[in-house]
Amino acid sequence: MIGKGKSISHTHASMGYGWNQEKNAEVVLRQHLVGENPKEITEEFKRIQELNHNCERNTLSFVLSPTIKDGQRLKKQELERVAKEFMEKMKLGERQAIAFVHRDKEHTHIHLYVNRIDFKGIAYNDSFIGKRSQKAAEKTAETLQLTTVKQVKMEREFQTKELRNEIKRRHELTLRHQKPENYQQYLEGMRANGVVVIPSINKQGKLQGFRFEFQGHSFKGSEIHRNMGMAGIGRELTRYNVPNRIISPKNTIKLLDKVIPVPQKLAISLAKKAIKKSIDLGMGI
Repeated sequence: MIGKGKSISHTHASMGYGWNQEKNAEVVLRQHLVGENPKEITEEFKRIQELNHNCERNTLSFVLSPTIKDGQRLKKQELERVAKEFMEKMKLGERQAIAFVHRDKEHTHIHLYVNRIDFKGIAYNDSFIGKRSQKAAEKTAETLQLTTVKQVKMEREFQTKELRNEIKRRHELTLRHQKPENYQQYLEGMRANGVVVIPSINKQGKLQGFRFEFQGHSFKGSEIHRNMGMAGIGRELTRYNVPNRIISPKNTIKLLDKVIPVPQKLAISLAKKAIKKSIDLGMGI
């Protein structure tokens, strides 16, 4: 099971999405609330939130996603227990809360909304709430004997081991025989060897890594081998070229006819690799 969490200020809009009848929404948990629609629930939240005028993002929004197999068998009462157990693991205590289950897609999931302000007017500490939600969901799954993220990961690794090994073999063949001098040549070489390499671009528009697509499967570089991340591939490229031809002085590279920024630390890492290589050659190592 996966858990995501954040603090929000748009309670009514978010609650309306959770209670969306088009998504076959069903209330699975209601705590210290009597309202019958998003507007009424939001008003009840607000009455308590007025006890604390300093907190702006005063509603906690969580999404709990069991595995597809678990979600298909869990009934309303069991989903209520999932929400309650998660709240206990998050140490949310006694406060207003409502949870809806969406079954409109194959992947059943719970939307849980909790008033960040308790009945004494104290705001819940939302520091690192995203990571804490992940851990609480994992512990909830363990307690209720549901499939955990670790179990899913281990099963996927077992089932795809041969595929990942084959991608790594083709990666090594590309480097050894085609000797790419930059990332673009590496992508072209991998494609020629039957593996499609997709650049992963973050919200800032910078390159943050690659995904490898092969025989209908997609993996991050780190899922295949620790040296197949962006920096690891870059270090391999320095065998056949100097860093300033792999990455421009402006910390950009050209990929798929686009100029893409890269992290400065990658340029520094490649420069260090090149310096070490020069020293080793000079010493005859």
